[in-house]
Amino acid sequence: MQALVFDGTQPILEPRRDEPVAPPGECLIRPTRLGICSTDLEICRGYMGFTGVLGHEFVGVVEVVAEKKHADWIGKRVVGNINCVRSICDLCKAGLRDHARDRSVLGIFERDGCFSDLFALPVENLYEVPDNVSDDHAVFTEPLAAAFQILRQLTVEGRPFITVLGDGRLGLLVAQVVNQLNATVRVVGKHEDKLARCEKWGIKHRLLGDVGLRQDQDIVIDCTGSPRGLETAMQMVRPRGTIVMKTTTTPPAQDEPHIDLSPLVIHEINLIGSRCGPFPDALEALSAQTIDVDSLISKRMKLADGVAALKAATRSDTIKILLEP
Repeated sequence: MQALVFDGTQPILEPRRDEPVAPPGECLIRPTRLGICSTDLEICRGYMGFTGVLGHEFVGVVEVVAEKKHADWIGKRVVGNINCVRSICDLCKAGLRDHARDRSVLGIFERDGCFSDLFALPVENLYEVPDNVSDDHAVFTEPLAAAFQILRQLTVEGRPFITVLGDGRLGLLVAQVVNQLNATVRVVGKHEDKLARCEKWGIKHRLLGDVGLRQDQDIVIDCTGSPRGLETAMQMVRPRGTIVMKTTTTPPAQDEPHIDLSPLVIHEINLIGSRCGPFPDALEALSAQTIDVDSLISKRMKLADGVAALKAATRSDTIKILLEP
């Protein structure tokens, strides 16, 4: 089978990689649509030290199950949680399954990803896709779930001022989700063409260069994908305000300046890390069409052209590239 692989130095397409075998409790999925994420790009820069098949955003059809008791899944169109639990631990028992001490993560940590003709995932990770949700929409389930995770973590009182910092793939999803709160929401970014999408959603938007950094925002959500995003967020949020971090990047080089975190202490700022989220909420929103994902699709390309697709995804005028088999 073909697979888009990071070999430790660069992404390459392997045209004849061995097909995986589903271990007990798992299944094999044939993807019908795949999404390139900023995390995939960071992995190709050394994030997590990962090597293997890339990718974690998918929708596909279950082809094989390892155990007969899961036979009902065969033929179903699914998406799936990317965190794969290998043994039950104290965190699992406390309801923190996505933080299991002994886990692998699809296409990110100790598990081949979905950018291939066939890949393995535990059956317990699967969610069936509603019939009225197309493949183009369903492939956004994982990042949209990550956006909905913010609603689970925030305590919103009154009508707060919320800034979504970053106008890329995740930022524009997050903006639509938090705009459903009783809040005054704006998106701040660097690209007029990307920010223009906020017009149809009725969301305020500003170029970063036009915004005064006055420490007057109640909540700032960093979706920049940049190590400097937190620094900017600290200049925007009010004392005792909240910063939500959605950004993950490779560690800075030794000769790069490190961010001064003292404002977190001086201004008693709440800093919340935010990662994966609720798939049912994301699927419900996609089914109800309360989130616009069509406007985020920049290009569709073939998996066979995956190396070129990864390069195209780094362009400043690109939001989301979808891969097809």
